[in-house]
Amino acid sequence: MRIGVIGAGLMGHGIALIFAKGGHEVSVYDPNLESLNALEKRVTNGLKVMGIHAQETSQILSLIKKSSSMERAVKEAEIIIEAAPEKLELKQSIFAEIEIHAPANSILASNTSVIQISKIMKNLSSKHRALGTHWWNPPHLIPLVEVIRTEWTDNSVIEKMVSILSSIGKTPVRVEKDVPGFIGNRLQSALWREAISLVENGICDAEAVDTVVKESFGRRLAVLGPLENADLVGTDLTLDIHNQVLFDLEARKGPSPYLENLVNNQKFGMKSGTGFRKWTPQETEDVRIRLSEYLIKLEGILKK
Repeated sequence: MRIGVIGAGLMGHGIALIFAKGGHEVSVYDPNLESLNALEKRVTNGLKVMGIHAQETSQILSLIKKSSSMERAVKEAEIIIEAAPEKLELKQSIFAEIEIHAPANSILASNTSVIQISKIMKNLSSKHRALGTHWWNPPHLIPLVEVIRTEWTDNSVIEKMVSILSSIGKTPVRVEKDVPGFIGNRLQSALWREAISLVENGICDAEAVDTVVKESFGRRLAVLGPLENADLVGTDLTLDIHNQVLFDLEARKGPSPYLENLVNNQKFGMKSGTGFRKWTPQETEDVRIRLSEYLIKLEGILKK
């Protein structure tokens, strides 16, 4: 199967890697030549982290082609995945161009974390073949892909995407209603909201929040989801807990003023050296390495 990927950056290169690793031909386009030229190095580094040997790496790289134009990347593709920055107008313009050049029966998918797919695809003339595929970062290491249906998406398109994702080793989950954030980011955002509130209200510092998550319930989340855990302890106990704590949880509708103040003061986290916590370049690199190594080891454990 031929795959077209629009965007060679953080997400695009990992998506291309996984499809090529699964034996598919992948054509990648990015208007940013610097990003496009870095594609091979990024894929190679990703495969190295995954423990792929040199011969297989060479075979995988041979299936990934850089395209000099959007038209070349999509004109023969059966599945086209857009992995551009999270800007609605940009994504809409990309799909307008894709629809001009893509085969009439190809599947059109947007990789977005939170933007409703219906907003991205609303101007297409062939909305029935469009859907969302939310890959998680890093896409070559995180198994999950959320497959989002819009009100126009044909069921056969959903089923084909789920099937191809399963065949390349991903874990697809169907999202039957197109809501902001889908499933994963709604859950993650709820956790973030309360975590920020704890710091904002002086209950603890950021390091304490992270330590509590990592050293308690975070350890079991990989094998026991929140609703599995609720059933494990009992829905009666879950209800009792909710009656004692939900009334006191953060419930504001908008972003935290504490978070807004960080951004307004250019405290962007690891990329600026300061966010909720302070970070040196070495600490930042150590976190990235530790995360990659953990995900690889975790995958091996869960497959046993």
